[in-house]
Amino acid sequence: MENLNTYAMLADIFGAVTIIVAATFAIIQLFEHKKRLRIEMAAEMCRKFSEPELARAVTLIKRLPDDISLESLQAMDREYEESAQIVGMVFETMGLLVYKKVASFELIQALTGGLLLMVWRKTGRWIKETREAESMDRFAEWVEWLAIQVESREKNMVPAYKAYVAWSG
Repeated sequence: MENLNTYAMLADIFGAVTIIVAATFAIIQLFEHKKRLRIEMAAEMCRKFSEPELARAVTLIKRLPDDISLESLQAMDREYEESAQIVGMVFETMGLLVYKKVASFELIQALTGGLLLMVWRKTGRWIKETREAESMDRFAEWVEWLAIQVESREKNMVPAYKAYVAWSG
């Protein structure tokens, strides 16, 4: 009977160790999966910024005067407002992904910080007036949120070309 108790106790210990090892493996796999998702997200963001449609839209936005109004933007060629929509949708997506912690803020700030702030400087008024004119308070909400977040952290940032001048890889 004593051997049977010993075997039962060893089986219990083996079962507990198996559960602990399986749980540890599952946790490690979860972290690896999250890491893989972040890498895929970074690659997708880089791909997005290499799309010709976005590049053209950004070029048109750069030509706009700062703080353009809804009325002034609508008075221009239609492609300018379409460009503001295209660029806005990209930053809207990025803002939501940062907020939901799918994409890291540091990555998005490094990738788009200066560009986002330029776009916000040019189209922020248009966005706010569009919200009011169309009674859509949530229009471009994540664009504004992301611009506020980036702007609050950019004040003390040194541009990469200065900060990493001695980088050797």
